[in-house]
Amino acid sequence: MSESDETLLAQSKQGNRPAFEELVRRTARLVFSRCYLEAGDVHQAEDLTQETFLIAWRSIRQVSEAGKLRPWLISIAHSTAIDAARRSGRKKRSAGGTRADDREMLRLSDGRPTPSESIEQKEQREHALAVLRDLPDEYRQVLVLRYLGGADYETISRQLALSNGSLRGLLHRGLALLRSRMEQKKIEPQMGHG
Repeated sequence: MSESDETLLAQSKQGNRPAFEELVRRTARLVFSRCYLEAGDVHQAEDLTQETFLIAWRSIRQVSEAGKLRPWLISIAHSTAIDAARRSGRKKRSAGGTRADDREMLRLSDGRPTPSESIEQKEQREHALAVLRDLPDEYRQVLVLRYLGGADYETISRQLALSNGSLRGLLHRGLALLRSRMEQKKIEPQMGHG
């Protein structure tokens, strides 16, 4: 489809599911990246992304113009992640948390990291994500899309309405700031490849 976001939004608001699916394709990396930043887990981020788009489909008429679509989706993703964290907290208190231990035991037999290695890796990842969350928004967004979402420069430029030069500058300064803050906290980088 080569329709503009405005056209797709108008069609989606009329109940056109293929138009909405195209909007989903255009914004999926952005939403997934935000969900991953919130959750710190790929599978949970995938679930949150799906839930975000389900909520968006039901509420699409709330978006008045295409320029507000992406911030609106990010807002839904954030709220969805908060709700999921609350639900998870309630489940952990009531269930006692033995399921995670069972999963770790199963991992031992298939050559994956030991429980202590997994815990250490998870802690490192959580610390790195915490540092990333604390970065100024202009840097956090481009780093999340590039290194957590795997988006290419063209996609990020389009998603955030940035020139290629501005994007490269933000990535460079953002990575330098992230590394500096991680070194201050003695955290080893765990981000994906660029």
